[in-house]
Amino acid sequence: MGVDPGLTRCGVAVVEGRPGARPSLVAVGVVRTSPDMPHEFRLLRLEEGLTEWYEEYRPEALAIERVFAQHNLHSVTGISQAAGIAMLIGARHDTPVELHTPSEAKATITGSGRADKKQVAAMVARILGLAAPPRPADAADAVALAITHLWRGGVQAKYAQAAAAAARRRVS
Repeated sequence: MGVDPGLTRCGVAVVEGRPGARPSLVAVGVVRTSPDMPHEFRLLRLEEGLTEWYEEYRPEALAIERVFAQHNLHSVTGISQAAGIAMLIGARHDTPVELHTPSEAKATITGSGRADKKQVAAMVARILGLAAPPRPADAADAVALAITHLWRGGVQAKYAQAAAAAARRRVS
């Protein structure tokens, strides 16, 4: 399951497939929160929405966009909190979590780590054989993250799963 973290719109996508094969899109959408809501209730709504996605699709792994420093500290704080909620859901369900940078996803999907959102969305549609890219852009980005993980994350996921199991043994 790919997650493009965001506080107003959090993109979510589920794909099926295996490395080297054309993936298929199972579901794509966004979890929305209103900027008018108190911040803590926005986070709660996001957790509820992502948990609903998780429980409906039971993904084998979560691929989440790694948050990078931006000039807008307020924006990066909300994105980081959204990413943390997605990571928490993975941990709660003992599901491997892998973080992918935007440039890693862009390079996997388009061949260039500097591709723009429009190029990524167009290639997502092409890879999946869709008539049009998923909308909004947050949803297309979540699909790109899911495909990136599917194609590149197999070995990383196994390592992360082993590391998480070792960490749980140390905590117990």
